Amino acid sequence: MSHSVKTLSQFIVEQEDNFPYSKGELSRLLSDIGTASKIINREVNKAGLVNILGDTGDTNIQGEEVKKLDIYANDQMIAALTSGGECCVMGSEENEHIIEVASEGLHGAKYVVLFDPLDGSSNIDVNASIGTIFSIYRRKSEGHGPGNLQDCLQKGTDQVAAGYVIYGSSTILVYTTGNGVNGFTLDPSIGEFCLSHPNIQTPKDGNIYSLNEGNAAHFPEGIRNYVAYCKEAGRPYASRYIGSFVADFHRNLLKGGIFIYPPTAKAPKGKLRLMYEVNPLGFIIEQAGGRATNGKSRVMEIEPTDLHQRTPLFIGSENMVLLAEKFMERVESGQPVLNM
Repeated sequence: MSHSVKTLSQFIVEQEDNFPYSKGELSRLLSDIGTASKIINREVNKAGLVNILGDTGDTNIQGEEVKKLDIYANDQMIAALTSGGECCVMGSEENEHIIEVASEGLHGAKYVVLFDPLDGSSNIDVNASIGTIFSIYRRKSEGHGPGNLQDCLQKGTDQVAAGYVIYGSSTILVYTTGNGVNGFTLDPSIGEFCLSHPNIQTPKDGNIYSLNEGNAAHFPEGIRNYVAYCKEAGRPYASRYIGSFVADFHRNLLKGGIFIYPPTAKAPKGKLRLMYEVNPLGFIIEQAGGRATNGKSRVMEIEPTDLHQRTPLFIGSENMVLLAEKFMERVESGQPVLNM
């Protein structure tokens, strides 16, 4: 028996009624991002056959080695968002400063896009899953010219859309516009993203914990206690850590689990970027029924002061995040270790 396939483009158009103020601009912007991700996916899939693997010899603003494919993905996102005409300014994890976009004619671009063009790029050379993360805001500045830094420095609660693309055994685009979370799998035979994961809801509980235990000696005491709890006989949770945030997040979103990047002595503010990684995935997890905090408070309520600001992160199934926070809170308040 045949069944109808709903493409990303069709789905986006159907959802336009939820955004009476957008007049189709947000739909076109999301479609532009979808197109850029198809091009990036094509290059990721043939990366082993052409000379775009390995380091460029440069470092990005984060002090990390830049992979050649990072540059390619960054260029594709910038090109798609510039040519589409809906974006007035953008920020990329790979660029130190904002990227202003000149508006053509009388049409004033209304949207701001922040993105990590290739999350998990240290895994490129070993064929592990990597991804693209994006976050969309409405511009705050007046006029029809390019946007400015203040347009980019908005709280996560101001996001109008966010999503990610994971390039793995299949290529999946997941996004939200504040009306639930939906996932689309790329069908290479027709070159279209097709609805495959409608109305994603993450489990309230899970048995997967994801964090880099190689840093355990530097974890706060509360996190060391929580990890010990996860390993107790009779309970043991599964430890799953790929080292590609978007891949770890995607698995936990679907199966239930928690991802933690705590503050450490070496990285007291954590490692993940508030604007490019934490806010967009925080928006998605909340829309899917989960929770995202810095260990104490909701990450999407953090007032950003810097384009490349970092924050600790506890994200995933609501009950697991709440419990990890409780372990942290008891240590900080001088209470005995939580005994469960």
